[in-house]
Amino acid sequence: MSELRPYPFRALVSRMLRELEERGAVFDLPLEKGFFGAAGRDLSALHHGRRASSPFGPAAGPHTQMAQNLVLCWLAGGRVLELKTIQVRDRLEIPRPCIDMQTVGYNVEWSQELRLEESLEEYVKASMLIEILRASGGLPLETGFDRTLFELSVGYDLSGLRSEAVRAFLGGALDCAPLVDRLRAEIPEEHRRFRDLDFESRLTDAVTLSTFHGCPPHEIEGMCELLLVEHGLDVVLKLNPTLLGPERVRELLAGELGFEEIRVPDGAFESDPTFEEAAAMVEWLVERARGLGRGFGAKLTNTLVVENHRDFFPADVREMYLSGPPLHVLAMHALRRFRRRLGDSCPFSFSAGIDRKNFADAVALGLVPVTVCTDLLKPGGYARGRGYHSELLLRMERVGAASLGDFAIRAFGRGAEALARIDPPPSDPRRGACERALAEGAELLAAAGEELYARWVSQAHGLNTEAYVPTTLVNPRYQRAHNSKVPRKIGSRLELFDCISCDKCLPVCPNAANFTFVLPKLDVPVLKLRREGDGWITRTDGRLVIEEDHQIGTFADFCNDCGNCDVFCPEDGGPYAVKPRFFGRLEDWQAFRHLDGFHLERRPGGDVLRARIGGEEVRLQRQDDRILFSGKGFELSFDESDPAGTAEGTAEVEVDLTWGRVLEGLQEAVYGPDEINHLACL
Repeated sequence: MSELRPYPFRALVSRMLRELEERGAVFDLPLEKGFFGAAGRDLSALHHGRRASSPFGPAAGPHTQMAQNLVLCWLAGGRVLELKTIQVRDRLEIPRPCIDMQTVGYNVEWSQELRLEESLEEYVKASMLIEILRASGGLPLETGFDRTLFELSVGYDLSGLRSEAVRAFLGGALDCAPLVDRLRAEIPEEHRRFRDLDFESRLTDAVTLSTFHGCPPHEIEGMCELLLVEHGLDVVLKLNPTLLGPERVRELLAGELGFEEIRVPDGAFESDPTFEEAAAMVEWLVERARGLGRGFGAKLTNTLVVENHRDFFPADVREMYLSGPPLHVLAMHALRRFRRRLGDSCPFSFSAGIDRKNFADAVALGLVPVTVCTDLLKPGGYARGRGYHSELLLRMERVGAASLGDFAIRAFGRGAEALARIDPPPSDPRRGACERALAEGAELLAAAGEELYARWVSQAHGLNTEAYVPTTLVNPRYQRAHNSKVPRKIGSRLELFDCISCDKCLPVCPNAANFTFVLPKLDVPVLKLRREGDGWITRTDGRLVIEEDHQIGTFADFCNDCGNCDVFCPEDGGPYAVKPRFFGRLEDWQAFRHLDGFHLERRPGGDVLRARIGGEEVRLQRQDDRILFSGKGFELSFDESDPAGTAEGTAEVEVDLTWGRVLEGLQEAVYGPDEINHLACL
């Protein structure tokens, strides 16, 4: 298994700006003209007392761990970026593979894979990269849609939050000026104009708190208190779906939705807060935060711990975490219970089975921000985010709403009922103005005034919740029958080169590790060289055929063997396991000897390309008109036009020279000066 490696900031800047300038894209994500403009109009949203530019943002998960992930989320339209949860234990052993998206969505990863100091640097790098993109002038951003909110995510218990390591992380996020200044100096000379940008020196004012399953209420309150008081942060508490209770959770999963194979262990409910405990805790924390002049909100929901009933993860993994459509139903039922108890007094964020088709519904329920994780792991990847805004705007236009508040009032046709429930007297001229505006499709804020409008919108949120939640039980897209079909396999196996070139493995990689390169087609004799007396002879042994010029590679530094590309690849074998794996660092190529792969070392006298293929290691270097080629049992130099006649060196074995030719082609295709990929920009 390889490890995630942070990418040098100078290389990220170069890669990003070169891609934007030459292709109109960043990290292979197509950027159509007008993409961001199409997501404009009034998408401002209230986020726990602060203003954001979009109600959509990727949630803490594989998408928000590294700088390039966050940039891609931002390019996809995300404007509230919940950073991947950090904790004091930053040397975790996570099973591989760890993401199973064959049906509804399961995973066995639950925290950052980087060291705490690395995580902080990745987040600051992402913030700076987004500022550079904004300042580049290469993106058609609507006014107001260039704003971004970063939100920390921390866990998982009180002792961890009190640790010096987590305190240092939080302190560094709240005052990142020293880190910004160091990274500022790393911006390449050709882009020096960006060194003087006014980069943010405070990463965030808010934090999402994620707790272990089984964390008792008094400890959760203590963690929120620490974050509110000691660190002076707005707090969003992520709640678990277990608060519905074992009977209701199991009834919804198996009885209503048909997921009889999903079993929630009894232990998942033993120490988790009940609904009554959670509601009382949220009520107290809302008031506590208000008294401190801070914001508090709750988030629905965390993933659901279930028994591992599949064969995707390693056999010793007994439990996994459920996400996707069934979690959406559980979380919405939890929301309805909270709304019935608390009304709209507590702002709710939402992340459970959100996709393009239900995003607008969640917005109409007053959920802000609406974050997403599982859906971005499906074909299309980060680019699926564009559909969230287009679908929302379509729904807004359909009901004649020019703002999110108007959309909440109009979306489910409950505007008149909501107005009646807040009961402005018939003698109040605002009542008639509101009724006329509602009937005529006019702007509702102007008719109601700010105070009445706010109560009207709030009442609509509750009515919309009551209208929407029952539909989740009858909508086929949340039923097991709709979520049991696995991605199609065609029966062939992947090889190192050539495949059906569907490129599905590119966007489904959460870390943008997979990339394409153009390797010239080959159909040449397999030429083998051996020592014969005092000279050398060659012989042919079949042919080497590479039929496709379009090839897939994996950048090892970004690949954590999650397995998601294997899930959606139509061929067997897994791109992350079979396709050429390129290492950014020589020491990693040397350390992970169980993995085939390639590494290029830049040298003044000639770059050195090292390869490990089928466990065998070779080394290739061009010096002037000669090739230096070495491996186990041989060390040669020759002129490629006449290897046998010009060979010098030693060879205890017969040497396959054809691989030398392939390596030369790889070096030019991947590391060439005109290429734009992770390796060429290092």
